[in-house]
Amino acid sequence: MSRRTALALGATLALGAGLAVLPTQAQAATVVVDTTAELTSAISGATAGTVIQVRGGTYYPTATLQSTANGTSSSPVTLTAYGSETVKIDGSSLPSGGWILKLTADYWNVSNLTFQNSPDSAVVCQSCTGTTWNNIKTINGGDSGFTLTGDGTVNNTVKNIDSYGNYDAANHGENADGVAVKFGSGTGNLITGARLYNNSDDGIDFWSFSSPVTVEHTWSFGNGKNRWSDSAFAGDGNGYKLGGDGEVVAHVVNNSAAWDDAGNGFTENSNTGAIVINRTTAYANGKYGYYFATGAAKLGKNLAVGNGTAVSKGSSVTSAGNNWDSGISTPAFKSTDATSTYNARQSGGALPVTTFLTTGSTTIGATMN
Repeated sequence: MSRRTALALGATLALGAGLAVLPTQAQAATVVVDTTAELTSAISGATAGTVIQVRGGTYYPTATLQSTANGTSSSPVTLTAYGSETVKIDGSSLPSGGWILKLTADYWNVSNLTFQNSPDSAVVCQSCTGTTWNNIKTINGGDSGFTLTGDGTVNNTVKNIDSYGNYDAANHGENADGVAVKFGSGTGNLITGARLYNNSDDGIDFWSFSSPVTVEHTWSFGNGKNRWSDSAFAGDGNGYKLGGDGEVVAHVVNNSAAWDDAGNGFTENSNTGAIVINRTTAYANGKYGYYFATGAAKLGKNLAVGNGTAVSKGSSVTSAGNNWDSGISTPAFKSTDATSTYNARQSGGALPVTTFLTTGSTTIGATMN
């Protein structure tokens, strides 16, 4: 295969000893790129059905990679590494305030890429519908690693992302989250299998997003600690910041964990909606394991151990089956050594196998998978 191979645009028909070419509807290209210029052109020129395969190596764009081209549900645009090759897209040559990748587009599948050293946010998907992000990394950027934003943010899936080391120096760490779903609306958005750690602000932040987002099988840890020797450090350090800016919305968090965050493990952050927190674990967070003091959250089968304070819950909160509720015992952890949580993901992209914070219980706490 050549590096840039288009699918056939015609059909052939044998006529005697010769061949006649009958035109058919043009089909989108499969494009294999191995230079930054080719990558830039392929992304900006994509159409529904385009498959962009990026050869292994490190790419240094000098301007934001971006597209407004829509795929369709049956013919998405695909941006992925070539085979099992390792691809890093590095933002260190971008101008101040630059993003590495910006999509204002629908139905893209992006997978198996690392976005690193961005001056600002690494990846921003604005008013996107039906995008899927699988096995990507957003690391050591100058603002949030991965962001969904804007009205019309609908049915996007962020799966098996690692986002860590993000820090906004200009704001002393106040804004850089692992994953941000902010300033917008739209239903059907899912974050699953995420590992969000050592970011200057929060692991997950849903500030000013007015529609429910679901999180599951996710780990958020070590956020909000001053790892940059910033004398005016301002990071909040919440594992899961589930509101803000006056929005009332019932986000859902299932089977997830927060540990060693400087702030709260799970917090409503002024969201008075009926947030659902189910079968999660908060361990050794600096403030509250669960802070739901003003809203109408539904807290069920959660486990708080070793936090500054286990829980703050207001009179409108429904609380049942949690280890702070009457008659509910606290099962013992099999391990409190987090070393294995930094291991490589499993071959299919799932979180690494660990006994950390597992209990064997079928009724309470995260299963850590």
